[in-house]
Amino acid sequence: MPNNRERGKAAERAVAKALDGKRVGTMGGEDVHLDGPWSCEVKSRKAFVAMDWMDQATRNAPTGKTPMVVVHVRGKRHTEDLVIVRMEDWKLTNQN
Repeated sequence: MPNNRERGKAAERAVAKALDGKRVGTMGGEDVHLDGPWSCEVKSRKAFVAMDWMDQATRNAPTGKTPMVVVHVRGKRHTEDLVIVRMEDWKLTNQN
């Protein structure tokens, strides 16, 4: 059974391939280098509550609209909110 570091590396490789990037994976640096303005940090989890949030956003999205989830942490500025979209939707809007 792979350990956490091995699973993390595998996730980084998969994301790099999906985004036409390069796995850098150095400690303290970005995990995947992408051309353009994005810096990519990859996290791999067995379960993640945001998946339920995305399911809800998908169910509630009108036809023709792309679902997204915005996470606001009370006490933080809204400029620090996190925006979550599905990989396939991100790729459609951010790659050539």
